[in-house]
Amino acid sequence: MSSRLLLTSGEPAGIGPDLCVLLAGRLLPYSITVLGDPALLESRARLLGVSLELRQVAPGDVVPPHEPGVLHVQPTRRRAGTVPGTLDAANAAYVLETIAEGARACLARHYDALVTAPVQKSVINDAGVAFTGHTEFIAEITGGWPVMMLATEGLRVALVTTHLPLAEVSRAITGERLTRTLKVLHHDMAYCFGLPRPRILVCGLNPHAGEGGHLGGEEITVIEPVLARLRQEGMDLTGPLPADTLFLPRNLARADVVLAMYHDQGLPVLKYAGFGRAVNITLGLPIIRTSVDHGTALDLAGTGRIDTGSLEEAVRVAAEMAEARRGVKA
Repeated sequence: MSSRLLLTSGEPAGIGPDLCVLLAGRLLPYSITVLGDPALLESRARLLGVSLELRQVAPGDVVPPHEPGVLHVQPTRRRAGTVPGTLDAANAAYVLETIAEGARACLARHYDALVTAPVQKSVINDAGVAFTGHTEFIAEITGGWPVMMLATEGLRVALVTTHLPLAEVSRAITGERLTRTLKVLHHDMAYCFGLPRPRILVCGLNPHAGEGGHLGGEEITVIEPVLARLRQEGMDLTGPLPADTLFLPRNLARADVVLAMYHDQGLPVLKYAGFGRAVNITLGLPIIRTSVDHGTALDLAGTGRIDTGSLEEAVRVAAEMAEARRGVKA
């Protein structure tokens, strides 16, 4: 059975529409539908010099396996015209509508997975919407306990906290949050990646993982008690480990995934290792959601000078996760 994937087209002024148009020319063994404005996709295809046939579909329609040069589109209309590279807050509602429609369509089982092109948080905030990112927005619609994980060849990094100012991170790392995050991570590594007892390396929060309490006490008061309790439940957890040495090859060789305490503790290492080939995955949801590892690249929109590698990886991983879930259910 071919995986049915739904792809949002992202910020209209960025490279999201370009990615969708260029992806249409690839040989892909999946059913692909794009959620966006057909007029935008047509205009971007003309700008890029890409020959493209658009076929409009409705939620629940049977979409055949992908045919190069053909793009099935579930239409959503922009609120304003688009100049590549020029943001317009009038289209913020359109961007959010595509994400919301995509999440609901996957909840309704019209599609097996949602793959999201990049959006521009700042212009959505400028439109008066308190938007912190795809991860949190989709979770508000679908429910669940979202855990952000990025993956590239040989490395997976999940996060306890995501888009928070650094000054708020310590307060946010509570025993409850860490416990729920680890349980989601453990469950979904088995459910979506076929790892029944995943080996998880856990970062400390402070330099040197607190240096026995001399450089901060969160490891002693929060992290270590949670890890000890979950080990008793059968989880394979190592840590808390100093983040500056955890990512050495000898440590990663004995791990399936790393859990970092905050965004910029774990993701710089992963993006250095695989930027442009990494995938952003939201665990802990009733739907599968993956995304690219990069932003809207406004300066490249409409130029054709972009790499579709991360999107192709996001599509491939979404399809593999859908297949793994089907195998578990079977």
